[in-house]
Amino acid sequence: MRSWTSPDVPTLPVLPESLQLHDTSAGTLVPVQSHDGVGSLYVCGITPYDATHLGHANTYVQFDLLVRYWRAAGLQINYVQNVTDIDDPLLERATATGVDWVELAQQQTELFREDMAALGVIAPDSYLGAVETIPVVAADVARLVERGMGYPVPLPAEELAEGVAPGSAESFDIYFDISAAEADTPWTLGSIGNYDRAEMETLFPERGGDPQRPGKRDPLDPLLWRARRNGEPFWDGGSLGQGRPGWHIECSVIARGHLPAPFMVQGGGSDLRFPHHEFSAAHATAADGVALAETYLHTGMVGLDGEKMSKSKGNLVLSSRMRAEGVDPQVIRTLLLSHHYRADWSYTPAQLEVAAQRWERWNLALASAPETDEHGELGTAEAVPEDLQYALHSALSQNLNAPAALDQLDMWATGQLAASTSRERVIAVVKALLGIELLPARPAAADKAGVGVSVAESVS
Repeated sequence: MRSWTSPDVPTLPVLPESLQLHDTSAGTLVPVQSHDGVGSLYVCGITPYDATHLGHANTYVQFDLLVRYWRAAGLQINYVQNVTDIDDPLLERATATGVDWVELAQQQTELFREDMAALGVIAPDSYLGAVETIPVVAADVARLVERGMGYPVPLPAEELAEGVAPGSAESFDIYFDISAAEADTPWTLGSIGNYDRAEMETLFPERGGDPQRPGKRDPLDPLLWRARRNGEPFWDGGSLGQGRPGWHIECSVIARGHLPAPFMVQGGGSDLRFPHHEFSAAHATAADGVALAETYLHTGMVGLDGEKMSKSKGNLVLSSRMRAEGVDPQVIRTLLLSHHYRADWSYTPAQLEVAAQRWERWNLALASAPETDEHGELGTAEAVPEDLQYALHSALSQNLNAPAALDQLDMWATGQLAASTSRERVIAVVKALLGIELLPARPAAADKAGVGVSVAESVS
């Protein structure tokens, strides 16, 4: 699948990696070190049935900080992201709107690409859709069945597709056996998402699980392969019969096919802690006997005016709508980075105004920055790190603390830090580490900073 065009990222003098991240599975900060100079990352992508809202944008902008930190530490990057371009929510939205599901997925994926490019997010090295990986996923599910980690559950007679005989492969869904996996692998239920059984039982039906499905051995057993139904797309699953993959196995297979085992960081929104990341990791360990990832990183949820942002309430703040109405993407990025990646927060129009004014102050401060650089021209052997780079690097080293990094930028703008840093160096350091583009001699008026529209109109 085609990705998007990455922004240009300035090359800075290398500073050593000294990164600590909050590992969800451990519940604490842990040191994160690269393997042989390579940073490996998997971030779960979108299910493309609706436009990118601020919650989505927040997740991908925050993980972009990790990629930028690693690059500035001189690492090579292996970054993988998926697109769940076949799943129940996509099919349901296509039916409700009368749009072909393939067309809907393509439209929304393209809009996501545009949003990511506008927000300066570095594209993944591998960007893969679920549909293009179905043969590999089916083979992995078959291996889990052979190992006793997957088992068939018969479809009710009324759900059998036309022409499917009871007892045939297409008359069974395949589920993952939690108990078998716990008995035969190092994984245990709750070891990834760090929830107890009661919490998981509450979350499972809220997040796509089917605890009441007759024939399951455990109410929390997740779906591996869905046999074909009338009116639904399906693919050849070999010994599994015709059907399509479950959600968790998709990411597990894509990650293991393109990253080392285990890779360094698995990322996504906090709503993916369970069941998605829990079972993606379980599938990997059951299939290969090796852990999926070393560290699990989760971003907080973004609300609107004190309420959870949701499609059912119609209170989504769409990134594309904000841009179309004149909000500068740099202001949106500044807004997002003013919150720590782990924080749950609620968006208000006032926050956007504050972000615009802050970005404007940084731009105006460039007018006072020296034209020559005492620390050597970037891209030459003589270039050495200076105070602003050290300050931003230090803030990000401590659990990607973007708000602390922005505070350091405020200090520079008010003359409290790195007064000798040249204008060109400031622009390069801020863009390389934070992905924020500064533009000298910008007008000071907030409406010219890209917020001269009613933000309430951006809610749809």
